[in-house]
Amino acid sequence: MRPVNELGLIAIRGYFTDRPQRRMMDPFPRGILAKHSPAVGRHRERPCIVSYRRRRRRTRYDLQPGPAKPKTTMKNDDYAALVALDWGDKTHAFARQIAGAEDMERGSMEATPEALHAWLEQLRESCGGRPVALAVEAGRNALLHALLEHPWLTVYPVHPATSARFRKAFTPSGAKDDGPDAVVILIRLRLHRAQLEPLVLDTPATRELAALVAARRRLVDQRTRTANQLGSVLKSYFPQALTLAGDDLTTPLARAFLRRFPELAVLQKARPATLSAFYREHHGRSAERIAERLDLAARARPLIQDRAVIAPALLEVALLVDLLEVYAGHMVLLEARIAEVFAAHPRAELFATLPGAGPALAPRLLVAFGDLSARYPSAASLQKYAGVAPVREKSGRQTWIHWRWAAPKFLRQSFVEWAGQTVPRCAWAQAYYHQQEQAGKAHHAILRALAFKWIRILWRCWHDQKPYDEQHYLAALHRHGSPLATALQIT
Repeated sequence: MRPVNELGLIAIRGYFTDRPQRRMMDPFPRGILAKHSPAVGRHRERPCIVSYRRRRRRTRYDLQPGPAKPKTTMKNDDYAALVALDWGDKTHAFARQIAGAEDMERGSMEATPEALHAWLEQLRESCGGRPVALAVEAGRNALLHALLEHPWLTVYPVHPATSARFRKAFTPSGAKDDGPDAVVILIRLRLHRAQLEPLVLDTPATRELAALVAARRRLVDQRTRTANQLGSVLKSYFPQALTLAGDDLTTPLARAFLRRFPELAVLQKARPATLSAFYREHHGRSAERIAERLDLAARARPLIQDRAVIAPALLEVALLVDLLEVYAGHMVLLEARIAEVFAAHPRAELFATLPGAGPALAPRLLVAFGDLSARYPSAASLQKYAGVAPVREKSGRQTWIHWRWAAPKFLRQSFVEWAGQTVPRCAWAQAYYHQQEQAGKAHHAILRALAFKWIRILWRCWHDQKPYDEQHYLAALHRHGSPLATALQIT
């Protein structure tokens, strides 16, 4: 009988080498690698006469239809069934396995609320009302909220990257389909449920505040994009407006200026006294700045005079200014509701008194921590989840440290932005910033490192339900001999 190695490969001919003491079966001979990879071409000179035939596997663990599939009997009796759902724009694919059954059931449904709830009701009836575990890719907020309307479901979110890499392990070809994807998620739920965390919601007040601050951030981003687009249009025919209307085109002064003076020809028809009164009416308090703007308006020359370019630009400017006006009105409504919900929250005091945490950042910090203390058992868990803690990759003698790419961007943004606001308002934060700056660190790297320290402090305050006390923290720095204590000259 021919020798078979642990990978199931049978040697047809011997593997010859210049080292007789190492005559053993090598599953990947260097000669074979040299044949297919130019990176190891230097091994071609080594004699290698080898041929391998792969033994046919008795069982196949494959997502494709075929004979001799392994048994997939569910081993956990806590749930009546395990279900996986793959979300789609037109259809939802699902795979489920009833407790004690060996076969998986696969199917699809229309991506409508009626079809989804009807399918869930049918699933509940078939399981006799017993608990069911359902896994779905995270990030589908609308679908997650719909699933949580059914209390008998335990929802396990699966990270999209985890699902994609798990799928690639079964289909190296890269083939993708909603049906097999649902099976991949189900296998992940059945075999690796210990690595998944069931979704537990915060209180309604916290969830409403989270939705409000996220909506405000999206509105800020839309406003910024519109302002940038407006500036680009003005540069094409009226670049002086970027100075005359102010640096920030989202302000009431800029919007009013562009409504009244949309082009240079209209501006130069106005008298200096009219312009001066306009700026004072819109809270222009600096007489020097008003004089500079009047001088610029008097000596300005048009960039172009082609009406074929100016006329469409005027319509576009009017549209963008109207959009900025609408954004400003809804921003007021959002911020008023955020302030109302935040003031009524039982944990608002922990975050309202933080240095640099104003009406915009304090609610975002509260939402970042939430209500459930078990969600972040340590400060390090939140540092990693928020993407503030760096990642270390090590292989042999090489080590590479970089920041986390897969992290909630809005959450990381909240901590980093707030850390920047604490620098001019907190003595030790300012001292730390200067220390890192002298060490040659970049601005954003310093803010991430400062956010790393702040999360550790805030986690303790949140866990113990005690407001932040800067004097207490400074005393701790002095007690532990921190270099920051020396910098602050604490005695």
